[in-house]
Amino acid sequence: MSRYLASRAVQTVVTLALMSFVVYLLIGLMPGDPIDLMIAGDPKMTSADAARLRAVYGIDKPLMERYLAWAGQALQGNFGYSRSFNQPVLAVLWPRLLNTLVLAGIAFVLATAIALPLGIWAANRPRSRTDYLINLLCFAGISAPPFWLALLLITLFAVTLGWLPAGGMADIRPGTPWPAALAERLRFLALPVVTLTLVQLGGFTRFMRGAMIEALRQDYVRTARAKGAPERRVLWGHAFANALAPVLTILALSFGGLLSGALITETMFAWPGMGKAIYQAILDNDYNLALVGLLIATLATIVGNLLADLAYVWVDPRVSIAGSA
Repeated sequence: MSRYLASRAVQTVVTLALMSFVVYLLIGLMPGDPIDLMIAGDPKMTSADAARLRAVYGIDKPLMERYLAWAGQALQGNFGYSRSFNQPVLAVLWPRLLNTLVLAGIAFVLATAIALPLGIWAANRPRSRTDYLINLLCFAGISAPPFWLALLLITLFAVTLGWLPAGGMADIRPGTPWPAALAERLRFLALPVVTLTLVQLGGFTRFMRGAMIEALRQDYVRTARAKGAPERRVLWGHAFANALAPVLTILALSFGGLLSGALITETMFAWPGMGKAIYQAILDNDYNLALVGLLIATLATIVGNLLADLAYVWVDPRVSIAGSA
């Protein structure tokens, strides 16, 4: 196990290094730079002033030299400053990372907790009315654009009924009792969480249904039923454990992508998260903020895959990673 984890740690470092170079190169090749934005905001700025600012920020140097300088500082724990916020990059991203983890984590847990039993239920009744209804709802959820779903929920629950806020975060005053503070936070979380949950629910259910149908066709399931095993034990003790392994990969990739892929939901509900921060940093040519944000999203995907590999061992005793390298 230790050898496997060490190997994965080395792979993670190499992947992050390559990713940082590719992202830095792509951002550096984008038209314009932060100084161009300053010139657009201040017509009185002369070309000499622009050249001096480019020298101060190091933008006048070759792209490779700038990347090596950034990488050297990053190895020392200094990821630079965000030009948009005039703060260290980590100070800007840390609260937004926590916001996204709360939003994406709750939605991911809810979607998984609903999708797995729903997929098993549909797989155990193939081509029945229940199966057709679940498939219809899944296709509707997969096909519905997230922005349209968000607008629909805002119109219904925030505008028409007035039950929930349309967006933003709860402003908790100091000294507020924790039950009241928690209830207020949940009110602001309700609509974005429901949106993200519905967006993921259809795909998770379909994957679980397909894996369960394949598992229920195996010989060991027929043998268990022939021996008179209860149907609940056949489903959960035999089929589910084997069907869960491929689904874990989908769940791991989905959760890693949520850290940067919840852009539409965060934008629609004005939720200050990672996806919105990365998108705005790219638009503002905020190199450091965009680069570090994308690296954090990459790291989350890698960690998700590692957790999925470790879960394989827990789900299927036949799987071993002790000798993996």
